[in-house]
Amino acid sequence: MDYQMLFNLAVTIAASLGGWVLGRITKSLDRLDQDVRNMPEKYVFKEDYKSTIKELKILLDQHFERIMDRLDGKQDKPGR
Repeated sequence: MDYQMLFNLAVTIAASLGGWVLGRITKSLDRLDQDVRNMPEKYVFKEDYKSTIKELKILLDQHFERIMDRLDGKQDKPGR
């Protein structure tokens, strides 16, 4: 084997590995782009989450208050 063939073989191997690496990077970027585009479907904005939690707390407080009113009005409560 002469040096020209070794050089050509080394360049071919390097180009093949470089192409493979660039292909993997491209696929990863495409997946990342797709994930970023799907973010509004999977995740909630912080302000939306806060307002929903606030609404839930108000509803729970109302329900607990109704339960406590019913318990206070029970006739078979000990101590009466």
